Amino acid sequence: MLSSAVSSSLLILHKPFARVIRFPIPKLPLSPNPRPLSSLSPAASALTPNAVGAGGRAGALSPAPITEDLQKIDVNPPKGTRDFPPEDMRLRNWLFYHFREVSRLFGFEEVDFPVLESEALYIRKAGEEIRDQLYCFEDRGNRRVALRPELTPSLARLVIQKGKSLSLPVKWFAVGQCWRYERMTRGRRREHYQWNMDIIGVHEVSAEAELISSIVTFFKRLGITASDVGFKVSSRKVLQEVLRHYSIPEALFGKVCIIIDKIEKIPVDDIKNELKSAGVSEEAIEQLLQVLSIKSLTKLEEILGDAGEAVADLKQLFSLAEKFGYSEWIQFDASIVRGLAYYTGF
Repeated sequence: MLSSAVSSSLLILHKPFARVIRFPIPKLPLSPNPRPLSSLSPAASALTPNAVGAGGRAGALSPAPITEDLQKIDVNPPKGTRDFPPEDMRLRNWLFYHFREVSRLFGFEEVDFPVLESEALYIRKAGEEIRDQLYCFEDRGNRRVALRPELTPSLARLVIQKGKSLSLPVKWFAVGQCWRYERMTRGRRREHYQWNMDIIGVHEVSAEAELISSIVTFFKRLGITASDVGFKVSSRKVLQEVLRHYSIPEALFGKVCIIIDKIEKIPVDDIKNELKSAGVSEEAIEQLLQVLSIKSLTKLEEILGDAGEAVADLKQLFSLAEKFGYSEWIQFDASIVRGLAYYTGF
């Protein structure tokens, strides 16, 4: 389609029929003595009834008043965000292409969610402390809303919304923009994009094995090998069995998960203090941290035994990794646990 503005009409040439369509464009009266933009006043910039047409309201389309002193605007994007000029956009599109191709290769369907969600969606499951990381505010309808910090809560909301009308199992993926107001580190900004792949309705470890296989496939497409990156795996069932083993009340499970999730982010002494504040005894803290330092599935089995679900599931996962052909990519680490309540498995 070729288009161009010709005097007071819009000319459109539409191939292959070469149809010519002309749309009249009304001309607004121009002042014979135009003044600089900074000298325009609200009264001078307002449209008059004659300019609007018969029956129009004077000033109905008036722009916002222009101040005399125009302040300089910072041309840099807000802290923690970035622009994507063409050379960066090409790279981003290339990466997102591989996200989508690998997802479809494994039979996943693409979904998306609003960037703006209810604030309660994140606070209810993740705890009040996540407020510090949310870009949240009250909208004009007095509703508390937030820019999504990640995609999983939105996924859970949509699944619940669909209810019984959703045929399980579900294999969905999403590539979405997310926001977190937190301390920036190398390679981590406040605005970021997240690639999610989720399997819902499969209770066996085969779902986790398939997800890991898809990520390994993605890395291989980019030329990344097991010598470059690896995956640390564990299960929240491990932590549950450890708490029972050392007589720590199950009511503390949620709090303990949130604290253990920080184990590589804050000093060990801070972890101990937070566990003590949560109601865990000093003896149980020492035993818990000792177990969480285990990197061998065999040693974990010596402590917990082979009767529990945690050890059995992990054994099955490593067996499937052998069959999928990516066993060299994964290793067991008992300290790996997500602190958010909507994560339940590996």
